[in-house]
Amino acid sequence: MISYKMPVGELKTVKDYRDLLTESMFLYALNQRFFKISRRKDPPYFSCSAAADVLVRPIKAYIMTSSCKEKGTIEALKSMLIEVARIRQHGFSEREISIVRALLMSEVESAYLERDQVQSTSLRDEYLQHFLRNEPVVGIEYEAQLQKTLLPYITASEVSKYSEKLKTSCSCVIKTVEPRATATVDDLKDVVEKINSLEEERRISPWDDEHIPEEIVSTKPNAGFIVQQIESSNIGATELILSNGMRVCYKCTDFLDDQVLFTGFSYGGLSEIPENEYFSCSMSSTISGEIGVFGYRPSMLMDMLAGKRAEVGFKIGAYMRTFSGDCSPSDLEIALQLVYQLFTTNVTPGEEEVKIVMQMAEEAVRAQERDPLTAFANRVREINYGNSYFFRPIRISDLQKVDPLKACEYFNNCFKDPSTFTVVIVGNIDPATACPLILQYLGGIPKPPEPILHLNRDDLKGLPFTFPATIIREVVYSPMVEAQCSVQLCFPVELKNGSMIEEIHFVGFVSKLLETRILQVLRFKHGQIYSAGVSVFLGGNKPSRTGDVRGDISINFSCDPDISSTLVDLALNEILLLQEEGPSDQDVSAILEIEQRAHENGLQENYYWLDRILRSYQSRIYSGDVGSSFEIQDEGRSKVRNALTPVTAQSALQRILPFPCKKQYTVVILMPQIRFKLLKSFFQYMQNSYGRDAKILAGIAGLTVLALSLWRYSRRTLKS
Repeated sequence: MISYKMPVGELKTVKDYRDLLTESMFLYALNQRFFKISRRKDPPYFSCSAAADVLVRPIKAYIMTSSCKEKGTIEALKSMLIEVARIRQHGFSEREISIVRALLMSEVESAYLERDQVQSTSLRDEYLQHFLRNEPVVGIEYEAQLQKTLLPYITASEVSKYSEKLKTSCSCVIKTVEPRATATVDDLKDVVEKINSLEEERRISPWDDEHIPEEIVSTKPNAGFIVQQIESSNIGATELILSNGMRVCYKCTDFLDDQVLFTGFSYGGLSEIPENEYFSCSMSSTISGEIGVFGYRPSMLMDMLAGKRAEVGFKIGAYMRTFSGDCSPSDLEIALQLVYQLFTTNVTPGEEEVKIVMQMAEEAVRAQERDPLTAFANRVREINYGNSYFFRPIRISDLQKVDPLKACEYFNNCFKDPSTFTVVIVGNIDPATACPLILQYLGGIPKPPEPILHLNRDDLKGLPFTFPATIIREVVYSPMVEAQCSVQLCFPVELKNGSMIEEIHFVGFVSKLLETRILQVLRFKHGQIYSAGVSVFLGGNKPSRTGDVRGDISINFSCDPDISSTLVDLALNEILLLQEEGPSDQDVSAILEIEQRAHENGLQENYYWLDRILRSYQSRIYSGDVGSSFEIQDEGRSKVRNALTPVTAQSALQRILPFPCKKQYTVVILMPQIRFKLLKSFFQYMQNSYGRDAKILAGIAGLTVLALSLWRYSRRTLKS
């Protein structure tokens, strides 16, 4: 970490705002370079970013942070310093600045389009900064006009001048954090002196810009056609079955003027993979993503998408393969082009690319092994899911079993056959514009001659796991810089097939009831915790339309290590009391109100509708009519709400959780390892008794590998 402190500038005039804009352009451009360096052959770091942060009211700092392989801190530092020196010597190119200009213009245009739909919290924060820092409140209309006026006239030379503020002579502090110290202060000084000398002698070469293609899809595909169109008037959605077999459902909304969301899914995932191929296939998304699943390397695609608000991601889970996107209506074509590229690109692993990815994965695993919370979460999974290979944390030895060729081959097959995918699109779309794009880029995905991963949801393999049949209470001890204690109390859940729709809604109400009551007792009555969370996992079984559903309900909280077991017993007693005596009328009214408010808010959000329609397709009752499936689920919610009373809530608690709850559960408690003083006194006792010398090795600091990509400034960050 390298930080440079300086006074905070005022923000009162247009010139002040222009300076702030120039500063943000500098940080954008610098971060683009850092990202591209991290994707080179033998990179000095795996991630690196620069940001400006106000430390206290009169002082701010530019902070550059990188994460690198073990024993690589000196090389990382050298690369960071030399890049800033390169900018001082040669500046940014006009192309680099034009990309940044397009990014900023895109962000402010999006904010302007949604100026009448802004969240209250954003307005509140503007007034807060006005009160705390005397920042002007000008409104997005004026700010957008200001940016559009100023951005074209901010030159590459002006932006590059900000590198003068990042000199090691400018109140600079350099820090390294390593699991085992390898870099000394003298080593750091040597690097600084060497880079300063190179800069003084002007021996730093210019930045080498790579060629960027103009188009994402070089040859436009032949458009498909609509085989069948179905209107679901009850949810305001239209379903299209395309000529290549893909099913597309779209819903037009006006919640946000600059948002279109979509998700596509297909059944069949990692549960189908034999154990001896699991590690290769589970790494397929990581390896393929770093090589480039859209036909271009990530660093190149970043430049190609400059000024476009279009993002597409993908995931391969236990039972499903999914891709998801978020874009501006004006960039829907770009987003759908990325989906087309995802299905038509054959990812081929290159030796150097694979080497970089595996190095990153290895360092990430080492960092996780040193992280107390990761060790805690891993042990929870091992206990609750029977140490199944699917839930077991990946280890260094597992990475050595990964076959990159197999990983990429599996990934290519996962997104190859469009006939197995259902896509849901929600947002501000005009069917007259969107449908031709859907037909060209989704309907234009070629269907393979033979079906690929064409799997029936009822025939999928279930995950191999079993919840413990008895009580398990375990403490995980981990070395920590600051002592902390985390608790997870977990109960098995099994929902019967006959009344599944209602039972799932009951699980939601029960989890909220548990969360509310645990908070009342452990926080407000005993004053021993700040917050508690209740999470539900119902993904234990394959998504077939028959059979019961297995999963668990977990209660999580942090507390003082000395009273952790006592608080677990208090929580168990309270849950048992709810099972035996039921909740009060006030408890039931409270959770009904919370659920209703969340539902009403959700009805005005694209994400909520996207999730509801996806769940209607994935529901057990879905049989080809998404509108009917949606309606049955909605009726199930209303039925449970109308039936929820203290008596029915009590019955649900007895039915969903083990009854009594104390007969089957697991508790895992994360505790700090025995403190140095206690160890020292113990060894002194041993020394006095047996006359032996003892040496203690203590204080291993953990290095967290940061999964940072290009740092992106939001408008709010700009203002801070």
